[in-house]
Amino acid sequence: MRALLLLAALSLLGACASPLPAPDPQQAWIDLRTEPGELLMAEKLDGRRLDDGRYFQVSPGAHRLEASYRFEEYIGSMFARDPVYMLCYLRLDYAGFAAGTRYRWVARHQLLRTESWLEDASGQRLADGQEWHCITQ
Repeated sequence: MRALLLLAALSLLGACASPLPAPDPQQAWIDLRTEPGELLMAEKLDGRRLDDGRYFQVSPGAHRLEASYRFEEYIGSMFARDPVYMLCYLRLDYAGFAAGTRYRWVARHQLLRTESWLEDASGQRLADGQEWHCITQ
């Protein structure tokens, strides 16, 4: 289990070694945001797997975004708490992506349940994501 998390972390470090491309002004850019120690990675755009999991860049209009969300949750009593490693797949459908606009897909969790949403640069919530599938690792 820890080996999978280590592999994911190393993959992320490898991706971080290369700079992000410059945003295309003819497309919308979607940053991924979560809490420190958690990992939200872009997986698919309109059903097609992506090469770079650090962001989405989409043409204007409607799109389905899919991401993986990894986090650690502690369960049990205050004195006997054990970590549970979760891997959840999230979906977000939004019809109003605009060219040259930056968005954020935010994910968080509480008590083994996830919540995600799309917001614009000013923090206004535009659409809610949905948890598609979760497994323990």
